[in-house]
Amino acid sequence: MACEFSGVVREAFRKKGHDAWSCDLLPSDDKSQYHIRDDVLNHLNDGWDIMIAHPPCTYLCVSGARWFKEQSRQMLQLDALQFIKILMSAPINKIAIENPIGIISTKIRKPDQIIQPWMFGHGETKATCLWLKNLPKLIPTNIVGGREPIIHHMSPGKNRGKLRSITYKGIAEAMAEQWGQFMNRKCCHLDEIMSFHMPSFTVKAMSKL
Repeated sequence: MACEFSGVVREAFRKKGHDAWSCDLLPSDDKSQYHIRDDVLNHLNDGWDIMIAHPPCTYLCVSGARWFKEQSRQMLQLDALQFIKILMSAPINKIAIENPIGIISTKIRKPDQIIQPWMFGHGETKATCLWLKNLPKLIPTNIVGGREPIIHHMSPGKNRGKLRSITYKGIAEAMAEQWGQFMNRKCCHLDEIMSFHMPSFTVKAMSKL
């Protein structure tokens, strides 16, 4: 699970018996031993069966578009798009990249699917795009009422961006149930993962912008 600090998606897969790992520059919220605190770009060649990536959306989503004319932010936006391209071209057979509606659609390609939390048991709205490689579209598991943009109206605070980026439990469970059949990784253990060298970042500050 690339760029995931919460462990929500990772744990949904592990509960299904899969050898799932998360990777982010931030420490894992659940302090799991199955979290790699490092730049995900250092681990794209580690032989994964599937990658589900949650790249930071600060310089990619529609809500920040009004700031894109600032030169410094334009450069950060280009870095963010380059990061997405690297993830999309990773040597992993099955890939899912999720992000809010934003410039990935116009600068790289349109998403394969757009999902909402209310399709998976959460009565609120937060349009999430999925770019898929060799994976099927997610099938809604529990369509419920309620269309409140709760995340959008979240109070300002230092953890607002972090909280907004956490995957809904129902969506994580759907990913594990429907995509887990493609995940057969059993050979990688903690000492093997942590023995890899950790070179300097090739895309700066991209795991959590």
